[in-house]
Amino acid sequence: MAGLDLAVQPGEFLSLVGPSGCGKSTALRLVAGLAAPSEGRIQWDGGDRPRPGDIGFVFQEPTLMPWARVLANVTLPLKLGGTGRAEVERRARDALALVGLDGVERAFPRELSGGMRMRVSIARALVMRPRLLLMDEPFAALDEITRLKLNDDLLALWAERGLAVLFVTHSVYESVYLSNRVAIMAARPGRIVADLAVTAPYPRDAAFRHGAAYGTACAEVSAALGRAMAA
Repeated sequence: MAGLDLAVQPGEFLSLVGPSGCGKSTALRLVAGLAAPSEGRIQWDGGDRPRPGDIGFVFQEPTLMPWARVLANVTLPLKLGGTGRAEVERRARDALALVGLDGVERAFPRELSGGMRMRVSIARALVMRPRLLLMDEPFAALDEITRLKLNDDLLALWAERGLAVLFVTHSVYESVYLSNRVAIMAARPGRIVADLAVTAPYPRDAAFRHGAAYGTACAEVSAALGRAMAA
């Protein structure tokens, strides 16, 4: 990447779209502090470092501990952060309820569907009550019906929690449905080449997907992505 300049506002839902290898996942890792920039800096509300728990990360795969039950998987960040035992369990159960997984606390990941495992991963990211949620193509491996359902559930969570979300996807249609802003990246070097607002109001539903505004926005993002891939 070179000259990447991107700002995420409080409460914003911003998607990153671009060809494979342009640096979308790397950008998330830089924001999360999992990699260090070779130059420049990541700035957080006027400072250089977020506070513990400010950022939640949902990876492409659920990355759950297969030997641990659902509740133990979700409580892991709290335990590592030294949260008290009673608070750990209460917050983990609240996070699971948020993603619609009441009653599966004692299940093992192998007993869950792919969509349910991803919900556990989202609950684990939410349990720290982050201000910014980073999501790296979390629904790419799921079937279309599950993906659409999780899109709707994610928007409900976003609205309820007032999070800022930085969401990586290869799907133009997903980016437009979810976001109020879509940034387009080009490769070699990875950089932002377009920044488009999606002005359709929330809440969004199937009617929005079938409407003219959605089609127009998808066409705009698709055209910008085509230019990025040709750049």
